[in-house]
Amino acid sequence: MTNHKKIGLIAGSGKFPLLFAEEARKLGVSVIAIGMPGITDPKLESLVSRLYYFKLGQISKPIETFKKEGVSQAVMAGKVQHASLFGGISPDLRAAKILWRAKDRRTDTLLGEIASELQSEGIELLPSTTFLSHLLVSEGILSQRKPTQEELKDILIGWKAAKAVAAFDIGQTVVSKEKAIVAVEAMEGTDACIMRAKEIVRARGKKPSLVVVKVAKPKQDLRFDIPIIGLETLKVFSQASVSALALEARSVMIFDKEQFIQEVNQQKIALVSYPSTGPTENKYELK
Repeated sequence: MTNHKKIGLIAGSGKFPLLFAEEARKLGVSVIAIGMPGITDPKLESLVSRLYYFKLGQISKPIETFKKEGVSQAVMAGKVQHASLFGGISPDLRAAKILWRAKDRRTDTLLGEIASELQSEGIELLPSTTFLSHLLVSEGILSQRKPTQEELKDILIGWKAAKAVAAFDIGQTVVSKEKAIVAVEAMEGTDACIMRAKEIVRARGKKPSLVVVKVAKPKQDLRFDIPIIGLETLKVFSQASVSALALEARSVMIFDKEQFIQEVNQQKIALVSYPSTGPTENKYELK
């Protein structure tokens, strides 16, 4: 937790930066935000003390801005699409050096290099859960309906697959059905992965009734990378006939948590959260 009354925010797309800024305001913390045109939600401007826009690929000027504003701690929140990191960037000299020395072009690698660059200038990058730890999912059965034995079997196989895939930094979500892996998340994201699973199952002439498992990477860097699920994904669940969702406890955030659980119950989805070890053959259910 920050001890300062001022904090920096590097804001990507989506709701995450807005939630962070709202919570910081409640705590009386002034937010100096760095946004990206066409990526950062313009609503952020009304929630922060100041919002500066820079193009993706600029690093020197944002760092100079933070230093001028007296920012010594910052948070990254929100998405930057993978496609944006592979094209359309006009890197400044500092960013070009980062790209040159990075061992690969994985998102985590590049963001880790940016974090090191910030640190070298006296700006500590805090976990993206700062001020928002109450949104982390707790362990247990979170829905009114418990998973059926068939769903639990699909959760078990899905968990093993998701952890294996996450270890290679491919994705963190897996969709299973009838003890088989239907789809694995890659660059397209969670929602697209689920819709792809729906099409695969329907192409085989079966009713979807899918099980979704979302986990953290073995060495998740909470400074810029935490699995998130929210109301938009629930709309996809409805379209794809998802019947059960398993999450990793204390490692996945649920936005609009109360409403999310209400809608899960309305859709009669079984929602369960396991520790990082996941379910086992002999212990599917949580007490």
